[in-house]
Amino acid sequence: MLQITIVVLYVIVTILVGVWSRKKAKTSKTFDGVGLGFGLCVVASAGEWMGGTSTTGVSEYGYVYGISGAWYTIANGLGICFLALFFAKLFRSLKTPTVSGIIGKYIGKKARIVSGALLLLVMATVGVSQMIALGSLGEALFGLKAAPAILILGYGVLIYTVCGGMPAVGYTNILHMVVMYGGSLLALFLCLKDVGGWTTLTDTLPKSYFSGFTIGFPKVSSWIIASVLGACTAQAGLQPILGAKDEKTAVKSSYAIAVLVAPFGIITAILGMIAKVKFPFLENPKLALSELLMTLPPMAGGVVMASIFAAILSTAAPIFLACGTIFSRDIFCELKFLNKNNADDKAILKVSRTATFVAGTVCILMSVLLNGSSTILDLVYFAYSIRGSLFIILLLGIYWKKISQSGAIVGMILTSLLGLFWIIYENIFGTYPISPYLTETYISVIAATVFTVVGSLLQKKNKQDTK
Repeated sequence: MLQITIVVLYVIVTILVGVWSRKKAKTSKTFDGVGLGFGLCVVASAGEWMGGTSTTGVSEYGYVYGISGAWYTIANGLGICFLALFFAKLFRSLKTPTVSGIIGKYIGKKARIVSGALLLLVMATVGVSQMIALGSLGEALFGLKAAPAILILGYGVLIYTVCGGMPAVGYTNILHMVVMYGGSLLALFLCLKDVGGWTTLTDTLPKSYFSGFTIGFPKVSSWIIASVLGACTAQAGLQPILGAKDEKTAVKSSYAIAVLVAPFGIITAILGMIAKVKFPFLENPKLALSELLMTLPPMAGGVVMASIFAAILSTAAPIFLACGTIFSRDIFCELKFLNKNNADDKAILKVSRTATFVAGTVCILMSVLLNGSSTILDLVYFAYSIRGSLFIILLLGIYWKKISQSGAIVGMILTSLLGLFWIIYENIFGTYPISPYLTETYISVIAATVFTVVGSLLQKKNKQDTK
């Protein structure tokens, strides 16, 4: 009962902080996050990277493989460092709050609209996965059925996001970051003490659990590649950096985000290893963290459960906001107004709030329908493949002068269709086409390059032939 009370109070406080932030988001620019200082920029972005996978997912890897499961968040940190080194300053200098806006700067208006639509699909898909995780946690803790848990908790997150926009995300994520790190460190201390300390782990677990690559080099390399691609095209995580008050703040914030994100998985992987010692024969390793937390004293257990809620809330809110920003800036403004600079700010703010609410509602309702289905995992992998292909096309737009807008659009659409085929094929036959190692991430990178280059060159050739 005490655990439930602590978590309920935490969720209520989060909503109240988010709603209070409404007075900070009086214009469309502040709602989107323009003008963020260093602190809010860091926590708003870091929260998006430290979602449910960084807690329950990495603890599962820790249970099965050991400390090498921490590579998930370490890879994210490396990807964000890549962003800081090569693109944070450039992207911020373009003065647009969206990835599709950046694509539009280099390739064209139509490419901006198409990439915006694809990024909306990406964000919505990831949002559905977060709502399912939130509902599952609410179901386990409160004893609710999945649908009511998703609806109640999902709309709780959505309300404060719609009210306060990026300021709400930033201020609530300050709370989430403190609770996430505080709760995980508290759990690590108590659980490690309970099993007899680090020596017990080294004496009980196989040596492979303490190796950095037991999870497999292909998995680690895939995570790193996906993180590098994602850091430069993940709208929800990148939006606070694009909205930083200046270029220097964008770069500094990126490094700080990496430092905050990377070590978190080490803590949760070790918690998974402790669970392996206490419960060596779990049928479902996904339950490793929840089983471990049930052994904690009620007060500590409540705080740690709140930290898991914090991880999911800190990811879901930026995703909802990212959907609203993409629609208002890259689709509504581009299609509705010949010159978006002449658009009424109140109208854009209203569209941003409405789009955020609609996107969140779609995610919530879809998660109710897809809860318990493995289909959502396939959709998430497909969404990540789209994100990776967009980064390749953006790179071509920045560095290859022969790229054409129609070639880029062809590359976006064909790569997305091929990625969808790849996921469907793997789901049916249990392996990827051509090679089991040619995952959706790798094929998307290859396909985006080939389709965009060939499409651009063919268009240029056709133009020459018609002269």
